[in-house]
Amino acid sequence: MPIASLPYIDEHATVVAAGVEDVWRGLSETLDRSFASPGMACYARLVGSADCTASGPRPLAEGSTLPGFRVLAAVPGRELTLVGRHRFSSYALVFRLEEVSPRRSRLRAESRAVFPGPAGGLYRRLVIGTGGHAVGMRRLLTAIRHRSE
Repeated sequence: MPIASLPYIDEHATVVAAGVEDVWRGLSETLDRSFASPGMACYARLVGSADCTASGPRPLAEGSTLPGFRVLAAVPGRELTLVGRHRFSSYALVFRLEEVSPRRSRLRAESRAVFPGPAGGLYRRLVIGTGGHAVGMRRLLTAIRHRSE
């Protein structure tokens, strides 16, 4: 499913006191650390994710996987696109980096997803409707910022 056809969920952003190269490295390392845990792999299997293990090149590049995600595109210092699917949803998470100044960058994370059927609707209410997704995204961006600075 093309990313543009997935409904927009939200976008979160942070300004990082580091250059885009440092933020790119921090992004890849933080995603590996956050998503490659045994708990995430277990959750990915539980919901029937297409990708349940971390594999492929590091730093993250096209074809790399994390539990629940596959790297669709990676343009170092610019954009990282993750996609995934499981029983309740098909989704994408797009990270975009912009240089604000030589030592400051803006990192944005856009989420898109579709939740088909009644089970998907319930899953959406649990993940999006409770605010859990937004809290998780803000924590992830904070972790990336701290690791990059």
